[in-house]
Amino acid sequence: MLGLGEKPQAQGDLIKDATEASFMADVIEASQTVPIIVDFWATWCGPCKTLGPMLEAAVKGAGGKVKMVKVDVDQNQRIAGQLRIQSIPTVYAFWQGQPVDGFQGAVPASELKAFIGRVSALAGDGGLADALAAAEEMLTEGAAADAAETFAAILEEDAENVGAYGGLVRANLALGNLDQAESLLNAAPAAIARLKDLDAARAQLELARQAANAGPEAELRAMVDAKPDGHQARFDLAAALLAAGNPAEAVDQLLELFRRDREWNEGAAKAQLFTIFDALKPQDPIVLAGRRRLSSMIFA
Repeated sequence: MLGLGEKPQAQGDLIKDATEASFMADVIEASQTVPIIVDFWATWCGPCKTLGPMLEAAVKGAGGKVKMVKVDVDQNQRIAGQLRIQSIPTVYAFWQGQPVDGFQGAVPASELKAFIGRVSALAGDGGLADALAAAEEMLTEGAAADAAETFAAILEEDAENVGAYGGLVRANLALGNLDQAESLLNAAPAAIARLKDLDAARAQLELARQAANAGPEAELRAMVDAKPDGHQARFDLAAALLAAGNPAEAVDQLLELFRRDREWNEGAAKAQLFTIFDALKPQDPIVLAGRRRLSSMIFA
C-alpha cells in the first residue's frame, strides 16, 4: 500500500513478470504490504489473450491499491504444480503470503471489477481515515496550511476522496485563497462533484465571497437600530456578522428579516439562510434551531 505522502507508483511498477526464482519476493513477500494478483497464463491460451489486458487495465485503474504478477506456466511449471493450477487462465489474489481469492477462465468485466474491488479492500485504506481526521483537527485548530498539505497528500492516493477534496477547498478558504478554492470546486471529479461535502464547500465559498465585501458591522447595526424595516441594511448586517465569525446572530438577523418580509428581494433572506445551513454541519445547533424557527414561520 502507498504510504501517505509518497508519490503514486509508476504503472510499470504495478505489473511484472515473475519467474520461479523471483516468485517468493514478487508475490509472497510483496503481499505482506499490498495485495498481489497473480495471472497464470501461456502464450498458446486464447482466453488468456483476452483476460490479461483487461486485468492489467483494472490493476492500473486501482491506483496502486493492488499489484499484478504474471506467471507463464510453460516457463514456470514448478510453481504451477505447487499451486495446483489445473487450467488457464487462472487468477489468484495473495494477501500477507496466502492465496485469499481467485477465479478460473475469462470472466465478464463486471465480475472482474468486483474481484479487483474485493482485493483492493484487503489492505484497508492505508491510514487515510486517520490522516483525514488529523487534517480536520489541524483545520479546526487554525493550522490551515498544514491541513491543506495533508488533504493534498490524501488526494494523491485517492483522487476521489470527497472528504479530503472538500477539506482542501475549506483549507484554501481559511487561507483566503478564494480563487484557488473555486478552481478546485470547478475541477472536482465527476464522481464526487455533487456530493454533500462539496455542496457544503460551495456554500462556504459563496459566504466567503460575501464576507470579503461586507460593510462595517457597527455602522450596519446602527442603521438597523435606527430603521428596523431597512431590509437591505439588515441583510448586509447578517453578512458582516458572518464575516466576523458570528453565524448564530447572522441567522437571527435573517430570520427577523424573513419574519418582516419573506418576499423581499425575491426571498433573499430564505435563500441566504439555506446557504448558511448548507455551509455548516447538519447537526450544528445553529442549523437545527434555525431550521426549526424558519419552518415555524413558513407554516404558521
